[in-house]
Amino acid sequence: MADTARIVGGSVTAPRGFRAGSTSCGIKSDANTKDLAALLSDVPCVTAATFTTSKAPAAPVLVCKEHLAASGFRAQGVIVNSGNANCSTGERGMKDARTMAGILAQQYNFDEQLAMVSSTGIIGRFLPIEKIISGAPAIDPQYDGGDDFAGAIITTDTHPKKIALEFSIDGKTVRIGACVKGAGMIYPNMATMLCYITTDAAVEQQWLQETLRDCVEDSFNMIAVDGDMSTNDTVLVLANGLAENTPIAAGSPDAEIFAESLRQITKYLAMEIARDGEGATKLMEVRVSGAATDSDARKAARAVTVSPLWQCALAGSDPNWGRIIAAVGASGAVFDHNRLEITLGETRVVQNGLAADYAQADAKAAVSGKEVIISIHLHNGVAAATAWGCDLTHGYIDENTTYTR
Repeated sequence: MADTARIVGGSVTAPRGFRAGSTSCGIKSDANTKDLAALLSDVPCVTAATFTTSKAPAAPVLVCKEHLAASGFRAQGVIVNSGNANCSTGERGMKDARTMAGILAQQYNFDEQLAMVSSTGIIGRFLPIEKIISGAPAIDPQYDGGDDFAGAIITTDTHPKKIALEFSIDGKTVRIGACVKGAGMIYPNMATMLCYITTDAAVEQQWLQETLRDCVEDSFNMIAVDGDMSTNDTVLVLANGLAENTPIAAGSPDAEIFAESLRQITKYLAMEIARDGEGATKLMEVRVSGAATDSDARKAARAVTVSPLWQCALAGSDPNWGRIIAAVGASGAVFDHNRLEITLGETRVVQNGLAADYAQADAKAAVSGKEVIISIHLHNGVAAATAWGCDLTHGYIDENTTYTR
């Protein structure tokens, strides 16, 4: 984490003025599993957001965009259901998403345009909206309800993913809290992920939007599990200003402190998504250096994370670096094969495009742990990028052969 920040508990309710809660209303097959959650601020928030770039966006994504445009990028709450994506559901899906927003706004007495909506789960099925209407009143948002919220939004995740940081801005104590869900259909821009970030800092909206976009580009947009892009991806940052600091904007003395904390949070959560990929047993970190351009570095790094051949080799702790070369070679990055270097952990396996002098046992050990670092030097410039992914196991197949049952 950033040197200027410390980790605190509470997730999205760690910053002052935020409360959250959840309930079980029967969307998921297990009637006792929580599947509807709400996150609220005591006051309207300056809001920044990024969404899926899929050409088949889900209804809640479209409603969020509508509401943000109408409200001047302000929001006061989010209602989230899991178990149903409300995607490919036509006009009924849009009506249901708007109904969810209306429920939240009416229940907590604020303008409907300040209500954000998210859904995650199976695509192509209509929301059981009557269950949501009848179940929503049972949500009891609490100022310590962040962990409850984080647990209610997950689908195939094995555990909630959350974090909160505390630091000083303008002489005021400020917090950022966050949680994310996502384990499969992960290949951003962005991934099948929902991410909610809260802060009590006062922040200028345009600066917050630009800062979020930069953070997402180097975190959520650099992870992969399976190479598939979702229809529902959403990242929302809600800043309610209750810390009463001088609003942070471009050029503010403490702007980089806030930006670095946000950067660390998104990176941490992105890595947690990759680590928790469906069926995954290993997290891989692919570090590319010596690229001619940032684009080349990103292409090369991401190509390795989505190579099913390399992912399978990694699952079997097989240091088959030929699969890495194949992935980088097909990535579109510009480089000279005869200058390529590849290192697994601390063991250099490729030098000048040829097999280096190394012990196979060392290479195997380098890919046998739960975290594996692959370093690739293209010797074609100074640009660099890091991407994260996971191995591909039978567990992934098992998860995705029965998903709609």
